[in-house]
Amino acid sequence: MQIRPEDQIVLDHVAARRDVLIERAVDWANINSGSRNADGLDRVLTAIEQSVEALPCSVERVATAASSRIEDDGTEVPLSFAPALKLTLRPDAPIQIVLTGHYDTVFDADSPFQTVRTRDDGALHGPGIADMKGGISVLLGALEAFELHADKARVGWSVLLSPDEEIGSPGSAPLLADMGARGHLGLTYEPSLPDGSLAGARKGSGNFHIVVRGKSAHAGRAYHEGVNAIAGAARLASALDALNGQREGVTVNVAKISGGSALNVVADTAIVRFNVRVPDPEAAEWTRAQIQDLTSRSPIEGATVHLHGGFTRPPKPMDAAQTELFEAVRQAGELLNQTLRWQLSGGVCEGNNLHAAGLPNIDTLGVIGGAIHSDQEYAWPNSFVERAQLSALILCKVASGEIDALRLKQLRLQSR
Repeated sequence: MQIRPEDQIVLDHVAARRDVLIERAVDWANINSGSRNADGLDRVLTAIEQSVEALPCSVERVATAASSRIEDDGTEVPLSFAPALKLTLRPDAPIQIVLTGHYDTVFDADSPFQTVRTRDDGALHGPGIADMKGGISVLLGALEAFELHADKARVGWSVLLSPDEEIGSPGSAPLLADMGARGHLGLTYEPSLPDGSLAGARKGSGNFHIVVRGKSAHAGRAYHEGVNAIAGAARLASALDALNGQREGVTVNVAKISGGSALNVVADTAIVRFNVRVPDPEAAEWTRAQIQDLTSRSPIEGATVHLHGGFTRPPKPMDAAQTELFEAVRQAGELLNQTLRWQLSGGVCEGNNLHAAGLPNIDTLGVIGGAIHSDQEYAWPNSFVERAQLSALILCKVASGEIDALRLKQLRLQSR
Protein backbone atom coordinates (compact mmCIF):
# COMPACT_ATOMS: atom_id res chain seq x y z
CA MET A 1 0.00 0.00 0.00
CA GLN A 2 1.31 3.43 -0.94
CA ILE A 3 0.05 6.96 -1.46
CA ARG A 4 -0.58 7.41 -5.18
CA PRO A 5 -0.80 10.78 -6.96
CA GLU A 6 -4.61 10.53 -7.12
CA ASP A 7 -4.64 9.88 -3.35
CA GLN A 8 -2.44 12.89 -2.69
CA ILE A 9 -4.92 15.17 -4.41
CA VAL A 10 -7.54 14.02 -1.92
CA LEU A 11 -5.23 14.41 1.08
CA ASP A 12 -4.19 17.91 0.01
CA HIS A 13 -7.83 18.95 -0.26
CA VAL A 14 -8.41 17.90 3.35
CA ALA A 15 -5.36 19.82 4.56
CA ALA A 16 -6.45 22.97 2.71
CA ARG A 17 -9.79 22.96 4.53
CA ARG A 18 -8.41 22.75 8.07
CA ASP A 19 -10.13 25.92 9.25
CA VAL A 20 -13.48 24.89 7.77
CA LEU A 21 -13.33 21.48 9.47
CA ILE A 22 -12.78 23.10 12.85
CA GLU A 23 -15.00 26.17 12.54
CA ARG A 24 -18.15 24.34 11.47
CA ALA A 25 -17.73 21.83 14.30
CA VAL A 26 -17.45 24.73 16.76
CA ASP A 27 -20.58 26.34 15.29
CA TRP A 28 -22.52 23.08 15.66
CA ALA A 29 -21.26 22.51 19.21
CA ASN A 30 -22.50 25.98 20.16
CA ILE A 31 -26.04 24.76 19.41
CA ASN A 32 -27.39 22.64 22.23
CA SER A 33 -28.69 19.36 20.84
CA GLY A 34 -29.36 17.23 23.87
CA SER A 35 -31.20 14.04 22.91
CA ARG A 36 -34.57 15.37 24.12
CA ASN A 37 -34.10 19.00 23.02
CA ALA A 38 -36.31 18.97 19.92
CA ASP A 39 -35.69 22.62 19.00
CA GLY A 40 -31.92 22.32 19.36
CA LEU A 41 -31.82 19.08 17.38
CA ASP A 42 -33.72 20.74 14.55
CA ARG A 43 -31.40 23.76 14.58
CA VAL A 44 -28.21 21.75 14.42
CA LEU A 45 -29.65 19.43 11.77
CA THR A 46 -30.49 22.46 9.62
CA ALA A 47 -26.95 23.75 10.06
CA ILE A 48 -25.49 20.40 9.00
CA GLU A 49 -27.78 20.26 5.97
CA GLN A 50 -26.43 23.64 4.88
CA SER A 51 -22.89 22.30 5.14
CA VAL A 52 -23.55 19.37 2.81
CA GLU A 53 -24.97 21.45 -0.02
CA ALA A 54 -21.67 21.21 -1.92
CA LEU A 55 -21.76 17.41 -1.96
CA PRO A 56 -23.49 15.88 -5.04
CA CYS A 57 -25.62 13.55 -2.96
CA SER A 58 -29.27 13.15 -2.09
CA VAL A 59 -30.18 14.65 1.28
CA GLU A 60 -33.26 13.56 3.21
CA ARG A 61 -34.62 13.61 6.71
CA VAL A 62 -35.72 10.10 7.60
CA ALA A 63 -38.31 9.29 10.26
CA THR A 64 -37.09 7.26 13.23
CA ALA A 65 -39.00 4.48 14.95
CA ALA A 66 -41.25 5.02 17.95
CA SER A 67 -40.35 3.61 21.35
CA SER A 68 -41.59 3.79 24.93
CA ARG A 69 -40.44 4.70 28.43
CA ILE A 70 -41.33 3.28 31.84
CA GLU A 71 -42.30 6.09 34.19
CA ASP A 72 -41.59 6.06 37.94
CA ASP A 73 -45.21 5.06 38.58
CA GLY A 74 -44.75 1.97 36.40
CA THR A 75 -46.78 3.15 33.43
CA GLU A 76 -45.44 2.78 29.91
CA VAL A 77 -45.61 5.92 27.79
CA PRO A 78 -44.86 6.27 24.07
CA LEU A 79 -41.76 8.11 22.86
CA SER A 80 -40.90 9.65 19.52
CA PHE A 81 -37.57 10.98 18.30
CA ALA A 82 -36.24 13.59 15.92
CA PRO A 83 -35.52 12.50 12.34
CA ALA A 84 -32.21 11.10 11.16
CA LEU A 85 -30.33 12.71 8.28
CA LYS A 86 -29.47 10.41 5.38
CA LEU A 87 -27.06 11.26 2.56
CA THR A 88 -26.71 8.94 -0.43
CA LEU A 89 -24.44 8.96 -3.48
CA ARG A 90 -23.93 6.27 -6.15
CA PRO A 91 -26.20 3.64 -4.55
CA ASP A 92 -25.64 1.30 -7.52
CA ALA A 93 -21.83 1.30 -7.31
CA PRO A 94 -20.26 -2.16 -6.74
CA ILE A 95 -18.89 -1.21 -3.31
CA GLN A 96 -21.04 0.47 -0.68
CA ILE A 97 -19.60 2.30 2.32
CA VAL A 98 -21.80 3.18 5.30
CA LEU A 99 -20.72 6.16 7.41
CA THR A 100 -22.58 6.94 10.63
CA GLY A 101 -22.62 9.46 13.42
CA HIS A 102 -24.99 11.21 15.77
CA TYR A 103 -25.93 14.84 16.18
CA ASP A 104 -27.35 14.58 19.69
CA THR A 105 -25.34 15.17 22.86
CA VAL A 106 -25.71 14.26 26.54
CA PHE A 107 -26.15 17.89 27.60
CA ASP A 108 -29.69 19.04 28.40
CA ALA A 109 -31.09 22.30 27.08
CA ASP A 110 -30.62 23.95 30.48
CA SER A 111 -27.09 22.63 31.02
CA PRO A 112 -24.61 25.35 32.02
CA PHE A 113 -22.14 23.84 29.54
CA GLN A 114 -23.23 25.49 26.30
CA THR A 115 -20.35 27.00 24.33
CA VAL A 116 -16.90 26.21 22.97
CA ARG A 117 -13.78 28.01 24.08
CA THR A 118 -10.06 27.44 23.48
CA ARG A 119 -8.10 26.30 26.51
CA ASP A 120 -4.69 27.70 27.36
CA ASP A 121 -3.08 24.52 25.98
CA GLY A 122 -4.85 25.00 22.63
CA ALA A 123 -7.51 22.33 23.03
CA LEU A 124 -11.10 23.11 22.10
CA HIS A 125 -13.31 22.78 25.17
CA GLY A 126 -17.05 22.52 24.62
CA PRO A 127 -20.21 20.38 24.61
CA GLY A 128 -20.09 17.77 21.86
CA ILE A 129 -16.94 19.12 20.24
CA ALA A 130 -15.47 15.61 20.42
CA ASP A 131 -18.65 13.54 20.85
CA MET A 132 -19.41 14.09 18.09
CA LYS A 133 -19.84 17.39 16.28
CA GLY A 134 -16.12 17.20 15.52
CA GLY A 135 -16.59 13.68 14.18
CA ILE A 136 -19.37 14.79 11.83
CA SER A 137 -17.11 17.49 10.41
CA VAL A 138 -14.33 14.91 9.90
CA LEU A 139 -16.77 12.55 8.18
CA LEU A 140 -17.97 15.22 5.77
CA GLY A 141 -14.44 16.47 5.17
CA ALA A 142 -13.31 13.00 4.10
CA LEU A 143 -16.24 12.64 1.71
CA GLU A 144 -15.78 16.12 0.23
CA ALA A 145 -12.17 15.27 -0.56
CA PHE A 146 -12.86 11.74 -1.82
CA GLU A 147 -15.13 13.14 -4.51
CA LEU A 148 -11.93 14.34 -6.23
CA HIS A 149 -10.53 10.80 -6.52
CA ALA A 150 -10.11 9.22 -9.95
CA ASP A 151 -11.69 5.91 -8.86
CA LYS A 152 -14.64 7.33 -6.94
CA ALA A 153 -17.18 5.74 -9.33
CA ARG A 154 -16.40 2.29 -7.88
CA VAL A 155 -17.61 3.37 -4.45
CA GLY A 156 -21.06 4.47 -3.39
CA TRP A 157 -21.65 5.82 0.07
CA SER A 158 -24.46 6.51 2.46
CA VAL A 159 -24.38 8.54 5.65
CA LEU A 160 -26.75 8.29 8.60
CA LEU A 161 -26.65 10.97 11.30
CA SER A 162 -28.93 9.92 14.14
CA PRO A 163 -30.64 11.99 16.87
CA ASP A 164 -30.65 9.42 19.68
CA GLU A 165 -27.31 7.62 19.98
CA GLU A 166 -26.67 9.02 23.44
CA ILE A 167 -29.83 7.33 24.73
CA GLY A 168 -29.19 3.97 23.09
CA SER A 169 -30.45 4.57 19.51
CA PRO A 170 -34.00 3.35 20.19
CA GLY A 171 -35.39 5.27 17.21
CA SER A 172 -32.51 4.88 14.75
CA ALA A 173 -31.68 1.21 15.43
CA PRO A 174 -33.84 -0.10 12.54
CA LEU A 175 -32.19 2.36 10.13
CA LEU A 176 -28.72 1.26 11.27
CA ALA A 177 -29.66 -2.39 10.85
CA ASP A 178 -30.95 -1.82 7.32
CA MET A 179 -27.92 0.15 6.20
CA GLY A 180 -25.55 -2.30 7.87
CA ALA A 181 -27.08 -5.21 6.02
CA ARG A 182 -26.79 -3.41 2.67
CA GLY A 183 -23.22 -2.08 3.02
CA HIS A 184 -19.81 -3.69 2.63
CA LEU A 185 -17.77 -1.58 5.05
CA GLY A 186 -18.67 0.80 7.88
CA LEU A 187 -16.98 3.93 9.22
CA THR A 188 -18.30 5.55 12.41
CA TYR A 189 -17.13 8.81 13.94
CA GLU A 190 -17.10 8.51 17.71
CA PRO A 191 -14.00 10.24 19.10
CA SER A 192 -10.89 8.15 19.51
CA LEU A 193 -9.60 7.37 22.95
CA PRO A 194 -7.62 10.24 24.52
CA ASP A 195 -4.26 8.82 23.40
CA GLY A 196 -5.47 8.46 19.82
CA SER A 197 -6.14 4.73 20.07
CA LEU A 198 -9.16 3.25 18.35
CA ALA A 199 -11.67 0.94 19.99
CA GLY A 200 -11.30 -2.73 19.09
CA ALA A 201 -13.71 -5.26 20.51
CA ARG A 202 -16.69 -3.77 22.31
CA LYS A 203 -19.00 -5.30 24.86
CA GLY A 204 -22.72 -5.50 24.24
CA SER A 205 -25.18 -3.50 26.32
CA GLY A 206 -28.73 -3.89 27.55
CA ASN A 207 -31.05 -1.57 29.48
CA PHE A 208 -33.76 -3.16 31.61
CA HIS A 209 -36.59 -2.00 33.86
CA ILE A 210 -38.45 -4.21 36.33
CA VAL A 211 -41.84 -2.99 37.55
CA VAL A 212 -42.79 -4.41 40.93
CA ARG A 213 -46.45 -4.04 41.96
CA GLY A 214 -47.51 -4.54 45.58
CA LYS A 215 -50.39 -3.28 47.69
CA SER A 216 -50.56 -0.04 49.61
CA ALA A 217 -51.62 0.08 53.25
CA HIS A 218 -51.20 2.24 56.35
CA ALA A 219 -47.73 1.48 57.70
CA GLY A 220 -48.91 1.67 61.29
CA ARG A 221 -52.50 0.45 61.43
CA ALA A 222 -52.42 -2.19 58.69
CA TYR A 223 -48.86 -2.94 57.66
CA HIS A 224 -49.65 -6.67 57.45
CA GLU A 225 -52.37 -5.94 54.87
CA GLY A 226 -49.91 -4.32 52.46
CA VAL A 227 -47.31 -5.73 50.06
CA ASN A 228 -44.18 -3.59 50.01
CA ALA A 229 -43.02 -3.15 46.42
CA ILE A 230 -39.90 -1.27 47.51
CA ALA A 231 -38.85 -4.22 49.66
CA GLY A 232 -39.43 -6.53 46.71
CA ALA A 233 -37.43 -4.25 44.41
CA ALA A 234 -34.57 -4.19 46.89
CA ARG A 235 -34.43 -7.98 46.93
CA LEU A 236 -34.39 -8.06 43.14
CA ALA A 237 -31.66 -5.43 43.05
CA SER A 238 -29.55 -7.46 45.44
CA ALA A 239 -30.05 -10.62 43.36
CA LEU A 240 -29.13 -8.78 40.17
CA ASP A 241 -26.00 -7.37 41.76
CA ALA A 242 -25.03 -10.88 42.86
CA LEU A 243 -24.72 -11.87 39.18
CA ASN A 244 -21.49 -9.87 39.03
CA GLY A 245 -18.50 -12.17 39.13
CA GLN A 246 -20.45 -15.26 38.11
CA ARG A 247 -19.43 -15.09 34.43
CA GLU A 248 -16.27 -13.47 33.09
CA GLY A 249 -16.80 -10.08 31.50
CA VAL A 250 -20.45 -9.71 32.53
CA THR A 251 -21.37 -6.68 34.63
CA VAL A 252 -24.78 -5.77 36.00
CA ASN A 253 -25.16 -2.20 37.19
CA VAL A 254 -28.27 -1.53 39.26
CA ALA A 255 -28.59 2.18 38.53
CA LYS A 256 -31.82 3.27 40.21
CA ILE A 257 -34.75 2.14 42.35
CA SER A 258 -37.74 4.47 42.24
CA GLY A 259 -41.24 4.39 43.68
CA GLY A 260 -43.00 4.65 47.00
CA SER A 261 -44.59 7.67 48.64
CA ALA A 262 -45.03 8.86 52.24
CA LEU A 263 -43.08 7.19 55.03
CA ASN A 264 -46.27 5.93 56.68
CA VAL A 265 -47.55 4.21 53.52
CA VAL A 266 -46.59 0.72 52.33
CA ALA A 267 -45.26 1.23 48.80
CA ASP A 268 -47.40 -0.31 46.09
CA THR A 269 -45.06 0.35 43.13
CA ALA A 270 -41.31 0.28 42.59
CA ILE A 271 -39.06 0.27 39.51
CA VAL A 272 -35.61 -1.32 39.33
CA ARG A 273 -33.52 0.09 36.49
CA PHE A 274 -30.26 -1.56 35.48
CA ASN A 275 -27.69 -1.85 32.70
CA VAL A 276 -25.90 -5.00 31.61
CA ARG A 277 -22.59 -5.32 29.72
CA VAL A 278 -21.57 -8.61 28.07
CA PRO A 279 -18.45 -9.61 26.10
CA ASP A 280 -20.01 -12.03 23.58
CA PRO A 281 -23.33 -13.48 22.40
CA GLU A 282 -23.01 -16.51 24.68
CA ALA A 283 -22.64 -14.26 27.71
CA ALA A 284 -25.65 -12.27 26.54
CA GLU A 285 -27.77 -15.42 26.43
CA TRP A 286 -26.57 -16.47 29.89
CA THR A 287 -27.37 -13.05 31.31
CA ARG A 288 -30.79 -12.93 29.66
CA ALA A 289 -31.60 -16.33 31.15
CA GLN A 290 -30.56 -15.19 34.63
CA ILE A 291 -32.72 -12.07 34.41
CA GLN A 292 -35.71 -14.01 33.16
CA ASP A 293 -35.29 -16.51 35.98
CA LEU A 294 -35.19 -13.78 38.62
CA THR A 295 -38.29 -12.10 37.22
CA SER A 296 -40.25 -15.33 36.72
CA ARG A 297 -41.30 -15.35 40.37
CA SER A 298 -42.26 -12.75 42.93
CA PRO A 299 -39.44 -11.48 45.18
CA ILE A 300 -41.99 -10.96 47.96
CA GLU A 301 -45.28 -12.73 48.59
CA GLY A 302 -48.23 -11.02 46.95
CA ALA A 303 -46.23 -8.84 44.54
CA THR A 304 -46.20 -9.05 40.75
CA VAL A 305 -43.20 -8.48 38.51
CA HIS A 306 -43.02 -7.24 34.91
CA LEU A 307 -39.77 -7.03 32.93
CA HIS A 308 -39.26 -4.36 30.26
CA GLY A 309 -36.33 -3.55 27.98
CA GLY A 310 -33.58 -5.75 26.60
CA PHE A 311 -30.24 -5.74 24.83
CA THR A 312 -29.97 -2.59 22.73
CA ARG A 313 -26.46 -3.05 21.35
CA PRO A 314 -25.07 -6.55 20.68
CA PRO A 315 -21.41 -7.38 21.42
CA LYS A 316 -18.82 -6.50 18.79
CA PRO A 317 -15.99 -9.05 19.04
CA MET A 318 -12.70 -9.01 17.14
CA ASP A 319 -13.71 -11.56 14.51
CA ALA A 320 -11.77 -12.31 11.32
CA ALA A 321 -13.30 -9.41 9.41
CA GLN A 322 -12.60 -6.91 12.18
CA THR A 323 -9.02 -8.12 12.56
CA GLU A 324 -8.30 -7.82 8.84
CA LEU A 325 -9.97 -4.41 8.61
CA PHE A 326 -8.02 -3.05 11.58
CA GLU A 327 -4.76 -4.19 9.99
CA ALA A 328 -5.64 -2.43 6.73
CA VAL A 329 -6.49 0.78 8.60
CA ARG A 330 -3.25 0.51 10.56
CA GLN A 331 -1.32 0.33 7.28
CA ALA A 332 -3.17 3.35 5.92
CA GLY A 333 -2.29 5.21 9.10
CA GLU A 334 1.39 4.37 8.65
CA LEU A 335 1.34 6.04 5.22
CA LEU A 336 0.20 9.21 7.00
CA ASN A 337 2.77 8.82 9.81
CA GLN A 338 -0.05 7.96 12.21
CA THR A 339 0.65 5.10 14.61
CA LEU A 340 -2.69 3.45 15.28
CA ARG A 341 -3.38 1.10 18.17
CA TRP A 342 -6.50 -0.71 19.34
CA GLN A 343 -7.97 -1.15 22.79
CA LEU A 344 -10.82 -3.24 24.13
CA SER A 345 -13.77 -1.15 25.22
CA GLY A 346 -16.65 -1.70 27.60
CA GLY A 347 -18.40 1.19 25.91
CA VAL A 348 -20.93 0.80 23.11
CA CYS A 349 -21.90 2.80 20.04
CA GLU A 350 -23.48 2.50 16.60
CA GLY A 351 -20.59 0.26 15.57
CA ASN A 352 -22.20 -2.49 17.66
CA ASN A 353 -25.43 -2.16 15.69
CA LEU A 354 -23.67 -2.18 12.34
CA HIS A 355 -21.56 -5.22 13.23
CA ALA A 356 -24.65 -7.13 14.35
CA ALA A 357 -26.21 -6.37 10.95
CA GLY A 358 -23.23 -7.97 9.22
CA LEU A 359 -21.09 -4.91 8.55
CA PRO A 360 -17.36 -4.88 9.43
CA ASN A 361 -16.56 -1.41 10.73
CA ILE A 362 -14.18 0.95 12.51
CA ASP A 363 -16.15 3.07 14.98
CA THR A 364 -13.73 5.59 16.51
CA LEU A 365 -12.60 7.56 13.47
CA GLY A 366 -13.56 10.92 14.93
CA VAL A 367 -11.32 13.55 16.46
CA ILE A 368 -8.83 12.95 19.25
CA GLY A 369 -10.15 14.27 22.54
CA GLY A 370 -11.40 13.23 25.93
CA ALA A 371 -13.52 13.81 29.03
CA ILE A 372 -16.64 13.19 26.93
CA HIS A 373 -20.02 13.25 28.70
CA SER A 374 -18.64 15.81 31.14
CA ASP A 375 -18.22 19.58 31.28
CA GLN A 376 -14.51 19.05 30.68
CA GLU A 377 -14.99 17.61 27.16
CA TYR A 378 -12.23 18.63 24.75
CA ALA A 379 -10.79 17.98 21.28
CA TRP A 380 -7.40 18.73 19.76
CA PRO A 381 -7.63 21.03 16.69
CA ASN A 382 -4.82 19.31 14.78
CA SER A 383 -6.68 16.01 14.92
CA PHE A 384 -9.41 17.29 12.60
CA VAL A 385 -7.17 17.17 9.53
CA GLU A 386 -5.33 14.09 10.77
CA ARG A 387 -8.50 12.04 11.17
CA ALA A 388 -10.18 13.36 8.02
CA GLN A 389 -7.10 12.39 6.01
CA LEU A 390 -7.16 8.92 7.53
CA SER A 391 -10.78 8.38 6.52
CA ALA A 392 -10.20 9.89 3.08
CA LEU A 393 -7.26 7.55 2.50
CA ILE A 394 -9.33 4.55 3.62
CA LEU A 395 -11.93 5.51 1.01
CA CYS A 396 -9.22 5.89 -1.63
CA LYS A 397 -7.81 2.46 -0.85
CA VAL A 398 -11.26 0.88 -0.96
CA ALA A 399 -11.79 2.48 -4.38
CA SER A 400 -8.45 1.18 -5.67
CA GLY A 401 -9.08 -2.29 -4.27
CA GLU A 402 -6.12 -2.19 -1.89
CA ILE A 403 -8.64 -2.51 0.93
CA ASP A 404 -10.95 -5.27 -0.25
CA ALA A 405 -14.34 -4.28 1.15
CA LEU A 406 -16.14 -7.14 -0.62
CA ARG A 407 -13.88 -9.71 1.01
CA LEU A 408 -14.29 -8.08 4.42
CA LYS A 409 -18.07 -8.28 4.09
CA GLN A 410 -17.83 -11.96 3.13
CA LEU A 411 -15.61 -12.68 6.13
CA ARG A 412 -18.08 -10.98 8.44
CA LEU A 413 -21.01 -12.97 7.12
CA GLN A 414 -19.08 -16.22 7.48
CA SER A 415 -18.47 -15.56 11.18
CA ARG A 416 -22.14 -14.92 12.08
